[in-house]
Amino acid sequence: MSPKDLTIPTGEDGEGSVQVHLDESDKITGAKVFAVYGKGGIGKSTTSSNLSAAFSILGKRVLQIGCDPKHDSTFTLTGSLVPTVIDVLKDVDFHPEELRPEDFVFEGFNGVMCVEAGGPPAGTGCGGYVVGQTVKLLKQHHLLDDTDVVIFDVLGDVVCGGFAAPLQHADQAVVVTANDFDSIYAMNRIIAAVQAKSKNYKVRLAGCVANRSRATDEVDRFCEASDFRRLAHMPDLDAIRRSRLKKKTLFAMDEDPDVLVARAEYLRLAQSLWDGLPPMSPHSLPDREIFELLGFD
Repeated sequence: MSPKDLTIPTGEDGEGSVQVHLDESDKITGAKVFAVYGKGGIGKSTTSSNLSAAFSILGKRVLQIGCDPKHDSTFTLTGSLVPTVIDVLKDVDFHPEELRPEDFVFEGFNGVMCVEAGGPPAGTGCGGYVVGQTVKLLKQHHLLDDTDVVIFDVLGDVVCGGFAAPLQHADQAVVVTANDFDSIYAMNRIIAAVQAKSKNYKVRLAGCVANRSRATDEVDRFCEASDFRRLAHMPDLDAIRRSRLKKKTLFAMDEDPDVLVARAEYLRLAQSLWDGLPPMSPHSLPDREIFELLGFD
């Protein structure tokens, strides 16, 4: 089935799947939902937070959900490391009815609402359970009723059943990459995972963001070969590094020329995602083909 198909399939993963299945009652409705993936350390949280800020500047009501045990997805929006859903659930002995919204939802830059799902201790539990519980809590407290945009910022390039759980909620997946082999190799794996999910869920690939890259020639070469697309290019700017150190989004930084350039690109990206993108049918490449495609002879 092609992602261009207009009929959105419903159902579960194939026979033998150990993925965490989505309860029909926990579906996110009424908001545009994006899941951000990419190689570990590529800048997904920076991209997600600045994209959330850009959506808010465009007048959208935004909720960002960090899906990483490090719980550092939203700190440039809130200025601090906020408690995770899994931590506050532990505090009430996993009785969610005892929680209040202010226990796990925090307001950040320009009204962006921030949640850190957290995750189980290393080597135990399932990240998909944590994501599911987070969405369930948000729905129980009607915190998604007035939301225009939801952004899931997902751990590394993990595409197991647990951390693929946001794809069950998402309308579109955005892949953050860089103009290097390792990042593009990880992106290729993510494309394959999202395409597999798209057979039974509404999620579709939106495209990729070339992050921290002076050029985009390797990314563009891969996109041409895989029928994928580059949505934006965030140059390797010191202003972006400084914004992380200052615990701020680019939209809260002083207006030097580099900051203004990056802001404009994020605003353009947010507007294009909001307006909707033409359908496409990307395909992942065999590993050997990527080795032959990228780099120098």
